Amino acid sequence: MTLCLRNETAMLAPMTVIDLNLLTVLDVLLAERSVTAAAKRLGLSVSATSRTLARLRAATGDPLLVQAGRALVPTPHAERLASRVHAIAQEARAVLAPATDVFDPASLERTFTVRANEGFVALFAPTIIVEICAAAPCVRLRFAPKPDKEAAPLREGIIDLEIGMTGASAPEMRSQLIFRDRFVGAARRDHPLFAEPITPEHYVAWGHVVASRRGAWAGPVDDALNDLGLRRRIVAVVPGFSDALNVARQSDLVALVPRSCLRDGEVAGQGIRGFDLPVPASEFAISAMWHPRVDADPAHQWLRQKVAAICRASAQPL
Repeated sequence: MTLCLRNETAMLAPMTVIDLNLLTVLDVLLAERSVTAAAKRLGLSVSATSRTLARLRAATGDPLLVQAGRALVPTPHAERLASRVHAIAQEARAVLAPATDVFDPASLERTFTVRANEGFVALFAPTIIVEICAAAPCVRLRFAPKPDKEAAPLREGIIDLEIGMTGASAPEMRSQLIFRDRFVGAARRDHPLFAEPITPEHYVAWGHVVASRRGAWAGPVDDALNDLGLRRRIVAVVPGFSDALNVARQSDLVALVPRSCLRDGEVAGQGIRGFDLPVPASEFAISAMWHPRVDADPAHQWLRQKVAAICRASAQPL
C-alpha cells in the first residue's frame, strides 16, 4: 500500500516548465549554423541568441553546435534532433496562429441544439429548419423544450443556443437581440367584438383565455386595466400561445398573444383577427443567448446569424 501511495505522489509531482521559445531558436540555429545569422533572422541581438544557445546546451546536455573554423557544425545529437525540432516548431506556430480556414456551411457536419418555448418552435422552426438545411445539408437541428431559464445546459454545452426574453440566467452569457415584440388581442374573425370600436370597457366585456406555462391568471395588461378600474374575466389558462389561439378560434373567448403569432394568416392566425390592445402594451425583446466558449466558433457564429436573420424577416407584422 505504501509503495502505491509513493507512486501516486510521484505521478502528481509538478511538471517541469518548458520554454517553448527555445524550440524556435534551436530550429533557426540548426538551419543557419551561425549565431549571427540566427540572431538576424530571429530579430534578436547576437548576445541574446548566444545566451539562448547556452540554455539549450544546458537543457539537452549536449553542445549541439560546435566551432569548426569560422562556422558552427551540429553534433550527432543535434543532427538527430534537427528534423524533429523543425516539425515541432512548425506545429507550435500553427497551433498559436489565428485560424485562417474559410468557413463553408455546405461542408459542416454538426448537430445544434436550440432551446426555445413552444410558441417560438411553432412559429419559426419550420423556416429555420428549411433554410439552415438548404445552406448546410449535413447539419442537424434539435429543438429542446424550455421549462426554465437555468444556465447550466448552456454552460455544459448541452444547449448551443437559447431563444427567448433575456433574464437572470448567468452574467457571463452572450446575447443578441433578434426582434422586438408586444402583446396584442386576438379573436375569431367574425367575433362580435369587432362590431364596434374596441375600448377598454368593450374589451373587458368578453371572456378571455391567457397563455402561461406557470398557470398565472394575470399579467401587465391586467395591471393597466386595474388602473382604469376595470378587470378582465379570464375563463381559461392554457400552456402556450398557439393553444390560446386555438381556443379563441373555436369560441367567443378573446386571446392575448405576441404580435409575432399573427405574422402569417395562413400559418399562425388562420381564422383569427388581431387587434391593438385598448391599454398601453410595452414592447419586449426576443434574444438569442449562448455561452462565451462558443462566441468565436465560426459554425456557431453562422448559426446564430442565420437564426437571427430568419426570425427578423418572419416576425414582421401583417
